[in-house]
Amino acid sequence: MKKITLPILCSLFFCLTSCDNGSNNTGEPAKTETAQTNGAGQSAVQDDASQKNIVQVAVGSKDHTTLVTAVKAAELVDALSNAGPFTVFAPTNAAFDKLPAGTVDGLLKPEKKEDLADILQYHVSVGVYKAEQLQEGQTLGQVNGGNITITKKDGKIIVNGTATVIASINASNGIIHVIDGVLLPPAKK
Repeated sequence: MKKITLPILCSLFFCLTSCDNGSNNTGEPAKTETAQTNGAGQSAVQDDASQKNIVQVAVGSKDHTTLVTAVKAAELVDALSNAGPFTVFAPTNAAFDKLPAGTVDGLLKPEKKEDLADILQYHVSVGVYKAEQLQEGQTLGQVNGGNITITKKDGKIIVNGTATVIASINASNGIIHVIDGVLLPPAKK
């Protein structure tokens, strides 16, 4: 029995000392896939291997720099980086350029953060609505409590009669429908 115990103990000791125990021989903990966020939200998690979320897709688009700036100013990055699922109607830079001069700059001011958040949340639905699921006359509830209406004309999807869907992009936490106009929520009663 002692002959068997000694080899087993030696093997066990060898396995325990040679296995990766969370260190990298420098005394530092091994890096893991999930970064310590020190209180930061979902957007602070580093993950270069998975499909990009809605915010990461927008950040990577040269046509959505104004939208990304607005999302950051409204402090909605973490909300849109979460699991969702979301459908985002994402105006291009050219769509924002169609607004009256000074509108975007005015909305980016700290004192207009609530108004900006309301407008941006009017572009987001909870759930995934693929292009083929959007039907004539369909009404979608938006995160800000308002509704948008879908129409179709010449095979194109139009939102609120003013913005045309020009592309659709899948993301890990939903779908982005790129639109050529900014959706403005109706005045609150």
